[in-house]
Amino acid sequence: MATGKDTALRLMLVTDLVNEAEAMVSRLRNAGTAVRPLRPESLDELLAMLAQQPVDMVLADYASVLVPFEQVAKAVAGGGRDVPLLALLDGINDDILEQVQTLGAHAVALRDRPQQFLKAVHAEWEALESRRTQRRLEAQMRETQRRCDMLIDSSREPIAYVHEGMHIRANQAYLEMFGFESFEDIEGMSLLDLVAPQDVPDFKALLKRLSKGEEAPPRYELTARDVAGHTFPAVMEFTPAQYQGEACLQVIFRHQASEVDPELARQVEELKQRDPATGLLNRPTFLGLLDAAVSEAAAGSAAHGLLLVEPDHYMQLLDVIGLDAADALLAALGQRLAETAEQAQIARFGEHQLAVLARNSDYHATSALAERLRSAVADCVLAVGNNSLNATISLGGVQIGEKIASTSQVLAKASHQLAAAVGVGGNRVELYDPSALDRAEQERIAAWVERIRGALAGDGFQLGFQPVISLQGQSEEAYEMFLRLLGSDGEPVEANIFLPIAEEHDLLGEIDRWAVARAISVIGDRLRMGKRTSLLLSVSQEAVLDPDMPGFIRAQLAQSKVPGELLMLAVAEAKVFVNLNGVQTFANALSEMGVHLALERFGAGLNSLQLLQHVTPALLKVDPQFMEDLTKNSASQAKLREIVQKAHDCGIRTIVPHVQDAASMTLLYSTGVSYVQGDFLAPVTPEMSYDFSL
Repeated sequence: MATGKDTALRLMLVTDLVNEAEAMVSRLRNAGTAVRPLRPESLDELLAMLAQQPVDMVLADYASVLVPFEQVAKAVAGGGRDVPLLALLDGINDDILEQVQTLGAHAVALRDRPQQFLKAVHAEWEALESRRTQRRLEAQMRETQRRCDMLIDSSREPIAYVHEGMHIRANQAYLEMFGFESFEDIEGMSLLDLVAPQDVPDFKALLKRLSKGEEAPPRYELTARDVAGHTFPAVMEFTPAQYQGEACLQVIFRHQASEVDPELARQVEELKQRDPATGLLNRPTFLGLLDAAVSEAAAGSAAHGLLLVEPDHYMQLLDVIGLDAADALLAALGQRLAETAEQAQIARFGEHQLAVLARNSDYHATSALAERLRSAVADCVLAVGNNSLNATISLGGVQIGEKIASTSQVLAKASHQLAAAVGVGGNRVELYDPSALDRAEQERIAAWVERIRGALAGDGFQLGFQPVISLQGQSEEAYEMFLRLLGSDGEPVEANIFLPIAEEHDLLGEIDRWAVARAISVIGDRLRMGKRTSLLLSVSQEAVLDPDMPGFIRAQLAQSKVPGELLMLAVAEAKVFVNLNGVQTFANALSEMGVHLALERFGAGLNSLQLLQHVTPALLKVDPQFMEDLTKNSASQAKLREIVQKAHDCGIRTIVPHVQDAASMTLLYSTGVSYVQGDFLAPVTPEMSYDFSL
């Protein structure tokens, strides 16, 4: 199923607010859906993402201002890809439904109805996967039918398809056996016409038995007759088959002479598969092998690599060795390739072109093989007739996988890559990988996972501290502690970049423990310096649900000799709603140690204040979305006052983050907010140097 554990939904979110996008991603992840989100902030960025990255679904806010829904719909429709578009709505009526459907929305998702939201996303994702599966099966069927036709045509076995005793298909070997020039000469002809008169009665009786569904004999001997009336002893084999959807019989005719010596017949058949000039596989045989490889890849059961190879400066080489040695040059190159890649299947594919099929080879293996082949030819001296020469080759290849399930596409891409290699001077490899974006994403994620594990093993996380400042005259020293991790460029990266990856790889619990231990250690260090400092730290739902976390915190407090009231752990409101019993248990355990519980991103939910009937935190950290144009947004002001008043009535302190200007400070003071923080007051820094006495 599309929503399986090992599959991530590549979801593009088009919303004006980052917090809203995060909330939707969190909602999906809490429901067990792995999500890899994208969020464009302009139409140009949206178009670039659609063109350059695999996207499974677009979820766009119908009321978006940054990128209007109509522009999103046109961009998705104009991309020419099967990407379902969902309209995110606050409510719905007949007019709105008609409008979004007219613009091209596949479905609607209601922001305030979580279950409907999840059902809409999952339903469209499953429908998308069903369509993709159907397309893969149809492509596989077309390729299978085409491969069968090609194999029949290239086979030296005389094969025909017969329906109700009449020929409906025959290959060239069959026509040659009976002396016909083209299939038109035999189309519709009765099979009885190719049987000697003395054997017709028995053969007619056999056909009648077969038409009634009786099992065909493993072999049937008779005397056959060609178009000139000449007769010869033959052996026939019958197999039930279908041709173009019609039930029929596959008939194979053989001269009995070829049955006399099976080893000779085998040698003859092997010779038919080889290029006589080079001894390599010939083009028809290689195409059959390639078709089979493409079919396997289309079914998702294997990955293979195709390489097309040409000698560089071919015409100049012919001037040296002579035109009569052209085949010898290809034979020498083929031998060198075969010595280097013993497991690969190598064929002469064109006049001066070789082909290499590396089965069960991923991108890295195919790329490495191509480089070995290039180097092997460049580093050796080829013996071509009476000449010894040093030549180089160019290789153009394609990684055959599920995303390129067509032999014609595979060959076209490989030819294009070969032309590119030749065009820049030769002696190089150009390899196309249709899964390059996926691989790059996997490599990026793997690098982050390794970086996170390394940070957990030592002191790889950088700590940042931002002062939490009282608006009501208290002078206690308090900070919020943040984790940062160095990126590939050596610059610190915020937690919201690497935490989603950590969540997908079950590392959040380890990060929580590392952060809690470090926070308690920092508080202990401050106490020994004579400074009583409180620290606020965000933890994940994994920490809340971990039954061993309270014991771990108690042990760390005892080890560092830190009173519990100096530590405050914050949990996102969205995580509390879906883990209410777990949060209550966690809060009670913290209370026994004197550690405080805070709810952060508070106010973004549907019934945030109702949550306080079930959980009583020490602090409410208001959702940052309320600070966007707070002084001009009367609705945000009213909501903020309601939260602060309710918290005051319950004896709960409040904190507002992301304060950016003095006007907001004045307004917040008037509402009775307990604490504020933000870059306007003091940015996040590695040191705790804020003067709380000011």
